[in-house]
Amino acid sequence: MVLGSVFSPDLIKIGLESEDKDEVFEELVDLYVSSNAVSSGTRQGILDAIRDREEKLSTGIKPGIAIPHAQTDEVSGVRGIIGISRTGIDYDALDGKPVHVIFLLLASSEGCALNLRSLKRLSILLDNPDFIPTLLAQKDSGGVYATLCKFESMLASSL
Repeated sequence: MVLGSVFSPDLIKIGLESEDKDEVFEELVDLYVSSNAVSSGTRQGILDAIRDREEKLSTGIKPGIAIPHAQTDEVSGVRGIIGISRTGIDYDALDGKPVHVIFLLLASSEGCALNLRSLKRLSILLDNPDFIPTLLAQKDSGGVYATLCKFESMLASSL
């Protein structure tokens, strides 16, 4: 299970407080930092990598969904963080609408292949019309993680 190994319940936040893209990057990176006890320099390095990537083109690529991703050696392997906003975030998405679900992927240079596999799997899951509504119906991070794993298992069995 690719996504089940990249994401974990402790790196999922429901009820994001952020109102815009830059705030949500900080909120999600702070969740990563608090779960991994890393230095403030590491935090800033991760934020810089995300912002550098985002300057190239918005990662708000599907209606209501953003998949920011960055390569940085501030992390080991590939780590994923999920944020859900009930009110929506001004994200400068390609469709101009607010984003409600953010899948943030961070990859080290050694994690490049897994990062690409993760992005591909996530993209395929997002094409399932039941995935996001089921994800949004969850009340806690464990439910979000279980939903992600369930849909990934369904995908794996269909491949």
